Amino acid sequence: MLSFDLPKEQLETYRGSSPKPGDFDNYWNRALEDLDEQERRGFQPEWHRAEFQVPFAECRSLYFTGVRGARIHARCVFPIQTAEAKKSVPAVFRFHGYSMNAGSWWNLLPYAAAGTAVFAMDVRGQGGESTDPGGPPGNTLQGHLIRGIEGEPDDLLYRQIFLDTVALVRIAAGMPEIDGRRLGAFGASQGGGLTLACAALEPRIRYAWSIYPFLTDYRRVWDMESDSSACAEMCSWLRRRDPRHEKIDAFLERLGYIDVQHLAHRIKAHVVMVTGLADQVCPPSSQFASYNRLDAAASKRVILYPDFGHEDLPDEPDMALAWFLEHLGE
Repeated sequence: MLSFDLPKEQLETYRGSSPKPGDFDNYWNRALEDLDEQERRGFQPEWHRAEFQVPFAECRSLYFTGVRGARIHARCVFPIQTAEAKKSVPAVFRFHGYSMNAGSWWNLLPYAAAGTAVFAMDVRGQGGESTDPGGPPGNTLQGHLIRGIEGEPDDLLYRQIFLDTVALVRIAAGMPEIDGRRLGAFGASQGGGLTLACAALEPRIRYAWSIYPFLTDYRRVWDMESDSSACAEMCSWLRRRDPRHEKIDAFLERLGYIDVQHLAHRIKAHVVMVTGLADQVCPPSSQFASYNRLDAAASKRVILYPDFGHEDLPDEPDMALAWFLEHLGE
């Protein structure tokens, strides 16, 4: 086993080192109020039947308006039911890795084949169709962690991205074909962090499967000189805007508003975290910073891969599907 982080017994108690802003909870309560206002104005959902279709499911593209006017895209798959047996079905929300996109329809089909609807969101401004307003059309793709760092706290891009995940759940939960009592979320890396953020801000998420979550304990990531995009972006900003690190404490505290470890205490869902102990992109200690703060979770469990890093983990997709089917089934 590659050992570069804390020993396992210390990981089990480590609760992070990044500072938490004093008004953190009020910050997110206000953010949710902004989303409430957007919902009153209307998410303006627009549905399109996808060109790609299979006999047992219907594939659709959803576009909706998020906070600050972004137009958000998601790929959605609904199991086809007979008229005689038609009923509301559970749903899972899939969030993708940093700078990527919702992926292929093929990745969503196993859930639909098992009778569960799937919603896979393109993160605004990254590799998919969701927009990032404020400049010319097109994707901003990277630099998202520090986007807005020099404005007001509300300008942080990940504030808006976290709220997009909640908006998607609200739209789905309001559909007659979706059972709003049976909702889950999953994803890896950025998607693992968004899974936790979504579960923290949307209590209807009852089951969360988070694979080596990104967006957590930025100071630890920085101190370990991680290979992650987060560390690279922090380094880039500091080299250009604070070369003598005179403002680094304020910089890290500002990032604390979008640090998932500080949201973890709000999560009431059942949570599984999957971690590779050789992960040098999202160091295990940064992941455990969030996991160990899941004090209000209905239950929590960690699955360890001692010899694996930030990569595909054998059997993990199978375990995730089986777990959701066991718990979201009637």
